[in-house]
Amino acid sequence: MTAPELLQGRYIAFDVETPNARNDRISAIGVTVVEAGFLQQTYYALVDPQTHFDRFNVSLTGITPAMVAGKSTFPELWRRLEPLLSSGVLAAHNAPFDLSVLARCLRDYGIPWRQTVPYACTCQMSRRLLPQLPDHKLDTLSRHLGLDLAHHHAGSDSQACGAILLHCLQTAGTIRPFLRTYDLTAIRTLSPSQGRR
Repeated sequence: MTAPELLQGRYIAFDVETPNARNDRISAIGVTVVEAGFLQQTYYALVDPQTHFDRFNVSLTGITPAMVAGKSTFPELWRRLEPLLSSGVLAAHNAPFDLSVLARCLRDYGIPWRQTVPYACTCQMSRRLLPQLPDHKLDTLSRHLGLDLAHHHAGSDSQACGAILLHCLQTAGTIRPFLRTYDLTAIRTLSPSQGRR
């Protein structure tokens, strides 16, 4: 990807938080649009997952049942989320996790979308491009790049992911080696040969 290509690309960095270990519902979602070499737009919402909360998830995310009481459900939010998520290449940190949660929400609520989506994982990208770091967790990368991060807040995590994506794109000069295809029906990443079909 040349510099003009990089500036023309549109990437949708997103992050989800879940209420319990089943990871088939969302209690919060953050979306950051990366376009023309900048973080252009952010969106954050608490979500009523219509299910129980595990103590571990409450401790991790700080999101309690009381905080999501009366908030929109995933199907209600989908009318706003779908145009955003459809408008560019998806990106997330440890993307297969976030994509699997999204896929299970779509499946369980009976919401039709796409069978497959292109995506990039900033964790995988940073492993290749920043091999000197002790690990490639979101908070480690944020400290390395001087980013403000309220970890496990979906809005902050999506903005950090977007900034890491920009850094990786500027370093690598291309997105192509990092693009993957996720099958939302099978809930898995396709092999490169399957993704080209």
